Amino acid sequence: MFDQILGLPAHPLIVHLAVVLTPLLVLVGGAYALAPRVRAVTAWAVVLLAVAAPVAVLAAKESGESLRRARFTGVDGPLGARIAVHEGFATPLLLSAAGLAAVCLALVYATTPARGSLTRDRFGRPVTLALSALTVVLAAVAGYFCFRAGDSGARAVWAAAGLTGV
Repeated sequence: MFDQILGLPAHPLIVHLAVVLTPLLVLVGGAYALAPRVRAVTAWAVVLLAVAAPVAVLAAKESGESLRRARFTGVDGPLGARIAVHEGFATPLLLSAAGLAAVCLALVYATTPARGSLTRDRFGRPVTLALSALTVVLAAVAGYFCFRAGDSGARAVWAAAGLTGV
């Protein structure tokens, strides 16, 4: 399922979704948490990105595993080490992106007033502040792992192609 798209290895194509959607979730989720004034206009984006980013990361992880099985089984040496480093960031990225998504969805729900409610925060200000803080922390973690996964993958590809000495 995650092997090929139109005859090309799926991973290089799918990974671009994860590399775009995860940082967008980090930025939009962080803005939603830190700037209450933008919540009304960004809530829809937070919800869409919270659903799409972890799915994209999961697809990138699965397609990467398929690519390794299909083309890089038994590769060792410097290239094998670079692939292993890159692969090592897949699960932490998936977990942090999924965690960020869950907290972002909870924050959007918590800051959406209940019907007939006179207050802005559904569960009170302390819950909103705690969810906002957790969103910022998980955004930093997901951003870090997204950068490290993308950077290590790019370094592996460029080194394999002999285009850089990194």
